[in-house]
Amino acid sequence: MSKFFHPLMHNNFNRSDITSVKNFLDKSKILTSNKKVKEFEEKWSRWQGIKYSVFVNSGSSANLLSVSYLKTIYDSGEIIVPTLTWSSDISSIINSGFKPVFVDINLNNLGAIEEEIIKKINKKTIAVFLTHVLGFNCLSSKLIKYLKSKKIILLEDCCESHGAKFNKKRVGNFGLISNFSFYYAHHMTTIEGGMVCTNNKKVYEIVRMLRGHGLVREASLKSTRNKYFKKYKDLNDQFIFSLPGYNVRSTEINAVIGINQLKYLNSNIIKRNQNFNYFLNNLDNEKYLTKFNLNGVSNYALIIIFHKKFRTIKFRSSFEKTLKAKRIEFRRGMAGGGNQLRQPYVRDYFKNKKHEMKFFKNSEIVHFYSYYIGNFPSLTKKKIKLICKILNNVN
Repeated sequence: MSKFFHPLMHNNFNRSDITSVKNFLDKSKILTSNKKVKEFEEKWSRWQGIKYSVFVNSGSSANLLSVSYLKTIYDSGEIIVPTLTWSSDISSIINSGFKPVFVDINLNNLGAIEEEIIKKINKKTIAVFLTHVLGFNCLSSKLIKYLKSKKIILLEDCCESHGAKFNKKRVGNFGLISNFSFYYAHHMTTIEGGMVCTNNKKVYEIVRMLRGHGLVREASLKSTRNKYFKKYKDLNDQFIFSLPGYNVRSTEINAVIGINQLKYLNSNIIKRNQNFNYFLNNLDNEKYLTKFNLNGVSNYALIIIFHKKFRTIKFRSSFEKTLKAKRIEFRRGMAGGGNQLRQPYVRDYFKNKKHEMKFFKNSEIVHFYSYYIGNFPSLTKKKIKLICKILNNVN
């Protein structure tokens, strides 16, 4: 068997992280959410350029809390979401009692098509939940201005796009709330973990309470706590549950790793982008798309989309057979496995309502004829060139 192997994901956890955890464990008696979590939240806020951050146990939990916040101000409504996203964006909408409304994506940045978003906005629309897929920015000045004029809330899923930029400003700073994931193969890791970010103090207070069972004592402002203490004098002030919240806190250990990982985040983003550019420059542009919108990109994975004449089951089968034989791990369909409209949890939600896939043609292309393979800071040009040679020889 060939010694060559290219894994889909590479553990970003390093020796320095291990040392930081050991040092912490030697000194600390409290391992649940405490001072280190707060320190990580503050350092992440400074890096991201945002006022408030709330550390949680996953990016999916961050999505859930963001949409749960909307439930505190709306009883019902529609939230526009792209068909190419992670399942938790959509399941958070469904589980919070809102209706997901789907739009197709662009192939040059894998983000929701601006014109389709604007077209589907109506009186029932309360929010647009955009996903910055695999490190691409999907925002535009026109869309931001339009949503603001219509007073429609923007949520940003930045789970795969730490450090991606729009107009020289990091994504995650344009919506009312933004979400990040620190899953072990992302731009930085806390092994498992996520962050909710906002510039809105009220949102911050509510998300903090939602994170910890809905407890008032989780609020950061004394004025917020006192309001509930005065109103509910019959309750123990340590056990006032203001909202139907969750327990999605993370731990001190995860926060220690995050604090240490932040030291390498900028350099890792540079390396990932260099790898992606080198990959695109060496890929056969007659077989595969290589012209993406790279403005502000913070690449997460090496992206492969077949050109039109190669979008056949025969070529796809040959492609997958070749990669398996050469021990290159891959995922078909990009984020979340492709078009979420084809997933059982969405089909079951809409029951008898059939979605015409012809209206989501780019999502269908991605679903059936796209892939991603691993990109990580330690990946060498020599290996990238060899991978491209393998891909270019597929017939």
